[in-house]
Amino acid sequence: MAAAVGSLMIRMIATTRITMPKAMVRLSAERVRFSVPEQALCFLAGANSIFAGEKLLTNANNDFDTDKLMFKVLGLLPKAPTLDEDETSETENHKEVAPAGKRLL
Repeated sequence: MAAAVGSLMIRMIATTRITMPKAMVRLSAERVRFSVPEQALCFLAGANSIFAGEKLLTNANNDFDTDKLMFKVLGLLPKAPTLDEDETSETENHKEVAPAGKRLL
């Protein structure tokens, strides 16, 4: 990733964290372009979630083992996916809900 693009992404994450402190700031598809140090800076800036899996729709993504290694190197602890009451009630009412997937944070 070019330095300018990386610094823009980190600033965008930090701005989001400041303006919306309770938001889930999730790193998503195309993280394969980010180095581990760049992803570490994203977490330090306020990212608190990732989508895991080798492919998200049509975009490449880091594989699950690579993410596990990155979490180990960075000292991050994965959190199990959870559903809150609103999502559970929507599922019970047969509304379409996206699957939790392999969310690490």
